[in-house]
Amino acid sequence: MPRFSNPSKLTRIYHRLVNPPSQSKSISTTPVPTHDHIAHLILEQKTATQALQTFRWASDLPNFAHSQSTYRALIHKLCTFRRFDTVHQVLDEMPGSIGSPPDEDIFVTLVRGLGRAKMIRSVIKVVDLVSKFDETPSLKIYNSILDVLVKEDIDLARKFYREKMMESGVEGDDYTFGILMKGLCLTNRIDEGFKHLAAMKSRRLIPNTVIYNTLLHALCKNGKVGRARSLMNEMLKPNEVTFNILVSAYCREGNVVQALVMLEKSFGNGCVPDVITVTKVIEILCNEGRVTEAVEVLERVKSDGGSVDVVAYNTLIKGFCKKRKAKIAVGYLKEMERKGSLPNVETYNVLISGFCESGMLDSAMDMFQEMKTAGISWNFVTFDTLVNGLCSGGRTNNGFKILELMEESKGGSGGRISPYNHIIYGLYKENRLNEAFEFLSKMGKLFPRAIERSSRILRLCKEGSIEEAKRVHDQMTEEGGIPSALVYSSLIHGFCQKGLIKEAFELMNEMISRGYFPISTTFNSVIIGLCKEGEIGSAMNLLEDLVGRGCLPNVESYNPLVEALCRKGEFQKALFVFLQMVDKGGVPDFCTWNSLVLCLCQEKMWIEDTSIFCEHNLLE
Repeated sequence: MPRFSNPSKLTRIYHRLVNPPSQSKSISTTPVPTHDHIAHLILEQKTATQALQTFRWASDLPNFAHSQSTYRALIHKLCTFRRFDTVHQVLDEMPGSIGSPPDEDIFVTLVRGLGRAKMIRSVIKVVDLVSKFDETPSLKIYNSILDVLVKEDIDLARKFYREKMMESGVEGDDYTFGILMKGLCLTNRIDEGFKHLAAMKSRRLIPNTVIYNTLLHALCKNGKVGRARSLMNEMLKPNEVTFNILVSAYCREGNVVQALVMLEKSFGNGCVPDVITVTKVIEILCNEGRVTEAVEVLERVKSDGGSVDVVAYNTLIKGFCKKRKAKIAVGYLKEMERKGSLPNVETYNVLISGFCESGMLDSAMDMFQEMKTAGISWNFVTFDTLVNGLCSGGRTNNGFKILELMEESKGGSGGRISPYNHIIYGLYKENRLNEAFEFLSKMGKLFPRAIERSSRILRLCKEGSIEEAKRVHDQMTEEGGIPSALVYSSLIHGFCQKGLIKEAFELMNEMISRGYFPISTTFNSVIIGLCKEGEIGSAMNLLEDLVGRGCLPNVESYNPLVEALCRKGEFQKALFVFLQMVDKGGVPDFCTWNSLVLCLCQEKMWIEDTSIFCEHNLLE
């Protein structure tokens, strides 16, 4: 065997290991190292050669003799570097060196090393290797081989169990059957898993909780939650893992009722679900708007000694923000801090988003500044969320300032265009169209391909080549590009001018799905087009929907409807739209009055019915 090339260096390492710094310098004798010291030293080596050299160096130390533990450390390092030939040499020398053959832990170490190297045939031959030393393979060795085989080929593992174990009179224990059950479930052979369970019972073996949980997990993974629930009833003592599996499965199905029933059963059995399961329950409750119940679950878990982390709190905070209760959500931010769960950037991002959606933009800005005070770095989502909220809320100038901060920060936008599109949307929404076009052209330096496409679409729309403009739009979106509000507005106007109202309507829906709500000049084109086609009901529904989404109509939004209804002689409906316009602050113009008066004349209604003139006087 090779000798260590620098024994003095190893000796210094060894002395530091066995002599604490506080040890008196007056001690002149070298202490006898423990086997743990040498094993640790061997395991620290970076190569197989160094591990061997260390082992041989230790052999020469006065009054030191190797043991099973130091040999095991050496074999582990040799297996790590796939020096299996050397492993066999080391095993052969053990009886002569320490007076006993390798123990079961050494063979288990070898099995695992061969398994990591995917040397499956060699793994099986370890049984014969044990016999070579006139030893009988222990159940621990058999189980370690079985565990490796199961991960590679369940059929090979079962064959090994039948031919090597059972024929040798080794039936196995709970761990053996658990390994086989794991293999069957990993390959989704659930029916065979049930047969395996029945075979255990026929041998008067009581399956342990791990075996049941393995089968339960496989059933739930395959969507057979009901069958898993029935199987749980067979268990003598389900544990936390059992309930985690079933609660999580019901959450994945969206079955909140059964998830809560199982959660309550878990508490009743003295089992507290883990934080991942708890978070899933909180999430499903929050998604259904049942935030109060989510709070109750959180409090119950804490009172029963369970752990709640920042992810669980973030999920709850998100639930409150979705309910437009961002102020209450802030209370849970403070609770997190009191309980020792430090908020992270996602916590603040969720709160900023919640305040923006509730129109509480000053509070969103306060949260943004609080992050800096708390030492939490802003990320792209922080900037993107706040710029979007400010621009959507009519504070585009503030959005510009946040955008500038983003550009100054490390990473900037990271090549993502969305914050810039939010600025364009803010300018569009505030009807600052010239500034929007100017900003779009400046974006060309950062996003040349996207802006070239956008500019091309705008030019084609202006030229009346709407089909070609739509083709460029489709190509842009297929490649992952996000059109700006200006692009959508131009396309919608272009389609309406061509009388292609259906296409304009679809584009407007796409625009809204992006979070860009059209201003009146955009959706008025669609309303006019629908009215021209006689689709007055659709036009009225569209206007009602847009108003409900926060879009602000003007007189030109209502006029086409009033005129179309008057042309059809439906004065009462026209009057209803007229009054709706007045209620929204619109002032009727000459066209509106003209349409209503003509309609009255056609209906031969008496001038004495002065209700409409009273309305006129009120407006004046």
